[in-house]
Amino acid sequence: MEIKPLHSLRLSVAIGDYDRNRPFIDGRVRIDGVNPVIMTLDPEEIFFRAFRHAEFDICELSLSSYAINVARNESAYVAAPVFLSRAFRHTSIYIRTDRGIRAPSDLKGRRVGVPEYQLTACVWVRALLEDDYGVTPSEITWVRGGIEQVGRPEKIAVELPPDIRVIDAPDGLPLNALLERGDIDAFIGPRAPSCFDRGYPHVDRLFSDPTAAAVDYFRRTRIFPIMHVLGIRRTIANKHPWLPAACLKAFEQSKNAALAKLADTSATKITLPFVEEQIKAARELIGADFWSYGIAANRHALDAFLRHHYRQGLSSRPLKVEELFHPATLEAHRI
Repeated sequence: MEIKPLHSLRLSVAIGDYDRNRPFIDGRVRIDGVNPVIMTLDPEEIFFRAFRHAEFDICELSLSSYAINVARNESAYVAAPVFLSRAFRHTSIYIRTDRGIRAPSDLKGRRVGVPEYQLTACVWVRALLEDDYGVTPSEITWVRGGIEQVGRPEKIAVELPPDIRVIDAPDGLPLNALLERGDIDAFIGPRAPSCFDRGYPHVDRLFSDPTAAAVDYFRRTRIFPIMHVLGIRRTIANKHPWLPAACLKAFEQSKNAALAKLADTSATKITLPFVEEQIKAARELIGADFWSYGIAANRHALDAFLRHHYRQGLSSRPLKVEELFHPATLEAHRI
């Protein structure tokens, strides 16, 4: 029988079912002083419920949506530098292949679908388009709507600069249908549209070799883009200031346990060939801790994100990295 610690906090925790979270989810790793009610949910559900209604005590948060609220001084959560989702977003740009789009610069003047303008994935894509290819957000017409279902709003209302043109998708049509019909020229988002997954003949990724493009990007920038952070309800963190650091400690332990299992390839832990080669390549490119938490190893990526977030009109003011995270998570003890 599992023994629960006495007088522990009973807190709801909503996170994704990722390998780096499973040692926490299955109880091998615990947050000091917390008896959790764990919910494993898709990011879209977590974010909608967190940013609309602040339903959870501890939860995964969109970095972009969180930064918007921090800049407005109205965030219900304070974050720990636990980066539960990271991704190179060169895989996230899909195009109509019959529109003469051969290079990123060809997106100028096009109609491009996005699930929400302020999605973190879209912020990173717009950043690389501007920095590497000279395509600014004002040179694209952004068509906003659900990927597969209609009626998806921005989780947070955004006020964009007047030179940014965002229009809503026509009623009754999700972005996948618009891309398949040719009503938009491209799509950017964290999930592939289903027409691409089905092998629709006129839809493909912009980058023919997105992995090579991402490797080149990292070698030049040293940025492994951060998508999600871990949020703690601000009222609870204020009452229990030890909690954010305890969360960082637990999720760091959970991630390290997952990586240790991943590296044990006597019998691979994920259903994918060439695991040893992928681990070796990640370590050679990024380093031994290729999925780092904490500020020190990630400041340059966070600085770049916040700079673009403000330039894209999403942050109402320039933000500093330290404003995002609870003070107890800015440093750690050493032995």
